[in-house]
Amino acid sequence: MTEIENRKTPLPAAVQRFVLHWGEMGTVWGVNRSIGQIHALLYLSERPLTAEDLADTLGLARSNVSNSLKELLQWALIRRVSVLGDRRDFYEAEGDLWEMVARIAEGRKSRELDPTLAMLKTCMAEADADRFMSATSRERIAAMLAFSQMIDTWATDMRRVPRAKLAGLMKLGSAILRFLPAKVFGAAPETPKPAGSKISPDL
Repeated sequence: MTEIENRKTPLPAAVQRFVLHWGEMGTVWGVNRSIGQIHALLYLSERPLTAEDLADTLGLARSNVSNSLKELLQWALIRRVSVLGDRRDFYEAEGDLWEMVARIAEGRKSRELDPTLAMLKTCMAEADADRFMSATSRERIAAMLAFSQMIDTWATDMRRVPRAKLAGLMKLGSAILRFLPAKVFGAAPETPKPAGSKISPDL
């Protein structure tokens, strides 16, 4: 599909481009194109939309829209809402960008990282019990398990950080290294200080 056009009103060019790209990105993230397009359209919509609205606007089969909506509901990226005077189901997307990203991250963690962690723990237990297991294989499984556990802990901790502080940390970029102990990176050469300047104690 190279163009999206509502049977009543064509979508603005920027909205079409966003929806099409979000659909393509969906295939990269492991979901079908329709799910990505539906989520994108709901995210940009100023009002809740019905399944019929989505099917007509995107040119999709009703069954495809229905299945895609179920998937998005499972990810908690959209919600079903009621409209006064209308018995149909309407849908709207989570509009808080931080919350949306957090839910995507949690969904991917539960579908990808958690099963991998469980598999690595089983492999590690089997490797420790197998006297014929090579030291190299055992060490590399252990290294991957430790790394995955570190990522899992980091992801859980980041979810607890207040958004304002998390945004501040992200804006710091590489400058955040100034707040980490020097021993984390090894000894660094000292910066020459002007004569007569006072030396403050390390943070």
